[in-house]
Amino acid sequence: MSDRRVQIGEVAERLGLSLRTIRHYEEVGLIVPERTSGGFRLYSETDIARLALIKRMKPLGFSLEEMRDLLEISDRIAAGDDDPTLVSRLALFERAVADRADRLREQLAMAREFAEQLRRQRQKAGASA
Repeated sequence: MSDRRVQIGEVAERLGLSLRTIRHYEEVGLIVPERTSGGFRLYSETDIARLALIKRMKPLGFSLEEMRDLLEISDRIAAGDDDPTLVSRLALFERAVADRADRLREQLAMAREFAEQLRRQRQKAGASA
């Protein structure tokens, strides 16, 4: 990855996150950007990749602690840690993502059915008016 560092505004634009959201993830310790002598945050490509992972986890309902756990697993694997428990922990996250995606698909199907029911009801009411 590049050694290039970018300011928070560019990160927000690239990832579609608000400045407030990025700062929140910093406050809770999920990312730790560098700081200039003037106090400006500078984000590495690794920081940006971490934020992208967090962004993917958020709509699936993962807690901050679960995000922290997965980031730790990812960091350790990237650093070459060969602890076999890392792979099994990663597999648990993989299963959790699949389960949550299944639930979202079910909810989406129910929402579509409901929208169709309302459309038919509206058409029926319009035809009798």
